[in-house]
Amino acid sequence: MRSYVLLILLVAVAVVLTLLPVVGAPQTWLLYLFYFYVFLAAANMWNLLAGFSGLLALCPAAFIGLGGYSMTILTWLGIPYYVGIVVGGAVAAVFAMVISVSVFRMRGVYFAIGTLVVPAILRLVFLRWKPVGGDLEGGGAGYMVKGVRAIPPEATYWLALGIGLVSVILVLSILRSKFGLGLAAIRDNDVSAASSGINVFRLKLSSFIIAACVTGAAGAIFYMNQGYIEPNNAFDINWLMIVLLATVIGGKGLEWGPLAGTVIVVALRFQMARYVGISSLIQGLILVVIMLVAPQGIMGLARDLRKAASVRLSS
Repeated sequence: MRSYVLLILLVAVAVVLTLLPVVGAPQTWLLYLFYFYVFLAAANMWNLLAGFSGLLALCPAAFIGLGGYSMTILTWLGIPYYVGIVVGGAVAAVFAMVISVSVFRMRGVYFAIGTLVVPAILRLVFLRWKPVGGDLEGGGAGYMVKGVRAIPPEATYWLALGIGLVSVILVLSILRSKFGLGLAAIRDNDVSAASSGINVFRLKLSSFIIAACVTGAAGAIFYMNQGYIEPNNAFDINWLMIVLLATVIGGKGLEWGPLAGTVIVVALRFQMARYVGISSLIQGLILVVIMLVAPQGIMGLARDLRKAASVRLSS
């Protein structure tokens, strides 16, 4: 019964959000919501890895940058942006499969460090990458998304809403499947999970590829809206800070944690625009405070308070 109520509520919210551009909602609202959808998709996928699979992958910027670059370059080759979004997700997924050969040999903090350097390497590669011939000159200057002015603003909004909903539905579906139970067992103790007959490598690789695909598609949509992409921004560590904040503030390993955390992250992003020089420091301090005060995040704190209230009422 609870699942049906949740499904009906999700559909109702999706319908209302879909209609906002049609009913003339203020552009500021739509911009805030656009960022919310894209950040939510990335945060949900990071939560799938770090919160449910036990994979502290610190490379979301790699998938976002590859998705954005794939979509942008394809527009220069005359391929529609909506095809580029799908290709961007696929490229990120293939890249995740390739690097898994090496990074999956590492464990714990070594895995985290190994994935952390991946976006930095890609940034250097794209800063020096110069295709031969044609209009694509390459290098650190970056590229404009060709034909971006012909893309209706409503299209970018609806695409962002779509990727946000896909990330929510995907996580909820995975957690209610045998796949999700296997990931939970691996997160708790991968040695015990393996001894119980669970294919640890296959499940970890599957979650890594799924997260990369959705994050890459979200990155493609983000840079389609930006209309421009360059290496220093596309592979910036700030993307890691966004998903970390959204997940930790909301509650790592909780279904609705990233959703609550992303609301705060989007609000902080616009409020801290005036403090560009120290915004990373402020975000880092917020992250530390949340981890000390509420290790389980906002949703975890709300859950604990609800349980305490129930115990009090029952007694």
